[in-house]
Amino acid sequence: MFMPPLLSLNLLVFWFTELKEIVFIIQSQSNSFHSKRAEDLKRDILKQAADLGKELPTVLLIHQMNGHEGAWTILPLMRDFSVTYGRNSSWIFFCEEDTRIQVVKLLETLGRFDGSKEWFLGKALYDEESTIIHHYAFAENPTVFKFPDFAAGWALSIPLVNKLAKKLKSEPLKSDFTIDLKHEIALYIWQKGEGPHLTPVPEFCTYDVNSYKVDHCATTFSNFLPLCGEPVKKEDVFVAVKTCQKFHGDRIPVVKQTWEREAALIEYYSDYADISIPTIDLGIPNTDRGHCGKTFAILERFLNHSSSRTPWLVIVDDDTLISIFRLRKLLSCYDANEPVFLGERYGYGLGTGGYSYITGGGGMVFSRIAVQKLLASKCQCYSMDAPDDMVLGMCFSGLGIPITHSPLFHQARPMDYPKGYLSHQIPVSFHKHWNIDPVKVYFTWLAPNTEESLNGKKVGYNREDL
Repeated sequence: MFMPPLLSLNLLVFWFTELKEIVFIIQSQSNSFHSKRAEDLKRDILKQAADLGKELPTVLLIHQMNGHEGAWTILPLMRDFSVTYGRNSSWIFFCEEDTRIQVVKLLETLGRFDGSKEWFLGKALYDEESTIIHHYAFAENPTVFKFPDFAAGWALSIPLVNKLAKKLKSEPLKSDFTIDLKHEIALYIWQKGEGPHLTPVPEFCTYDVNSYKVDHCATTFSNFLPLCGEPVKKEDVFVAVKTCQKFHGDRIPVVKQTWEREAALIEYYSDYADISIPTIDLGIPNTDRGHCGKTFAILERFLNHSSSRTPWLVIVDDDTLISIFRLRKLLSCYDANEPVFLGERYGYGLGTGGYSYITGGGGMVFSRIAVQKLLASKCQCYSMDAPDDMVLGMCFSGLGIPITHSPLFHQARPMDYPKGYLSHQIPVSFHKHWNIDPVKVYFTWLAPNTEESLNGKKVGYNREDL
């Protein structure tokens, strides 16, 4: 549509003056692979801004902010945002390191909203059924509650930031656990109906930048499985499966039908030596709760009894479904000479000085040097049945070794996540066999090809069914 030159110029001036009022927050991590990607995104944003010829916006990397252990959970930073940017900015825009931003389109999109009002903007996700990872919230109709897909970017107007900062000053965060940050932030902002709902913004997208669908998008998402050269060799990944005698008959056969074939080095650790599997009895009784004693015994065995040339250790539960094929690609992006502790990140007590940890069911990945530093520190289980993943998080936090998060690891089943969230992922793992066919889930979501040979027959499944 034709636009008169003067109107076009005025519109551009409006956009330019708004640019310096946006604070960009990249949800970055300190691991060298992730921090480089975040720095690349920062440079791209600033280059686009410079090409427009006006004052540059503020672009911050969250892992560099004030050394707060819980900075990644964002809410503890609201008071800092309010004090620093509450007077001269209009928007705080958050994005992930793989989010791609068209700055002019973003300005146009945000310009549709009155920045003097309380706005919570993003690409809307919702649960189709109530789920344990959201504590079965909105059980009668979970579809009514929307929360943002961080990959598409999301924005808070400064009046809302100021309101949240004021609330946090008078009512500190109470939740002990951070499990799904995007859902928990939306709940906190909503405040049981006293605050705003998420407003869906169609220009916040998770299509790949090369998709034909992106013409209207202010954001896109680089949704490929990262690959930084040749995949890590099979022989460079040691897989430890935690099991116990009562699950030898039902869970272990699933592993053997699915992903065991992808692992060159794999051992099963149990409370009973079963030569038919075979399992190794570590001499540690099975416990009904946490498995800290067993996990630390596995770490010690990896360090002292496996090949010293094996750089990577993966510890999984016997009901974890994992793609070792994809994990080897992912690990090509990490430096095994660094202390790496990788998986799906949860948090405990982060509002009051707690720690982050890798949740065990989705799989925990360690570089050998991370295991060496951990065991040399003498940090250990406070009881044999302590939660192993949380103790590990506490130990690594004490050592100053950061947790490295990947959303491709999953503590729950595919049905426990919004379809829109999984649609731009190539997942590495899922967890639990509750009310699913785990073999079907593996061949649908995790097998090296979308069709795999099972018992001599070609099978293909529709993800929409799971």
